Amino acid sequence: MASGNVMALPHSSPLTPHAVLKLGRFSLTLERPLIMGVVNVTPDSFSDGGRFFGTQQAVEYARMLVEEGADILDIGGESSRPGAEPVGLDEELRRVMPVLDQLAQLPIPVSVDTCKPEVMRRAIAAGAAMVNDINALREPGALEAVAESQAAVCLMHMQGEPRTMQQKPHYQDLLTEVTGFLAQRVDTARQAGIARERIVIDPGFGFGKKTGHNLELLRGLRRIAGLGQPVLVGLSRKSLFGKITGKAVADRVYASVAAALLAAERGAALVRVHDVAATRDALLVWKAVMGYE
Repeated sequence: MASGNVMALPHSSPLTPHAVLKLGRFSLTLERPLIMGVVNVTPDSFSDGGRFFGTQQAVEYARMLVEEGADILDIGGESSRPGAEPVGLDEELRRVMPVLDQLAQLPIPVSVDTCKPEVMRRAIAAGAAMVNDINALREPGALEAVAESQAAVCLMHMQGEPRTMQQKPHYQDLLTEVTGFLAQRVDTARQAGIARERIVIDPGFGFGKKTGHNLELLRGLRRIAGLGQPVLVGLSRKSLFGKITGKAVADRVYASVAAALLAAERGAALVRVHDVAATRDALLVWKAVMGYE
């Protein structure tokens, strides 16, 4: 769905009904949760096992997600699954840039999922409208890379780093720590010149969090939404649902859609998902049940 053509969907976000997310040349109203479709251009993605690693496969898959109703596409060239090894700059650019070059003129925003400032700059120059950074712009030069553009940014909480983050995550007060970190990163981004309307926050489900942590975050999501920034939730196909349902990654569609609805009810403004069509239909049913036109 292109900017300016979104359905009104009631949810409990503290954002005003007329709140807008600015992403480069796009402005998306936040009257209802937006759907971010995931496009992994990696050989070791936990969700698809590298099925879309080739440029053409990734481009065709991305176009299919647009047809299914994605509001934003998120292209990633470095796996952030638990235990993942870092990818070098040149290799990440080799994976991401050819895909972005073919998708940048789509009628919806394209986000690049990266921690590297040089990838951010190159992607934004090629038309990326958003940077989705699991490291919350903490890499030297990352703040400047986004601030000098008009791109939006998603700042995520992560305890540790992907290679080791799931070994021994520990919190004294999970919600206080995650909320405090995100508030601090929003302040830092704003001081660097990134407008509030360009900032999204993500509590980082599965990033240095065990099953109990993830469930606590979802229960308390309204507190994070209370910071007043749009909240992105990425729960799709996570190991959390494998533990709850006993299902393999490919069979976690129903659990993932249920989680997207629970997140929307608790104030999520964006849901990052692999199963766009299923999520869109579930949100449409929710809208109808709520009795809104």
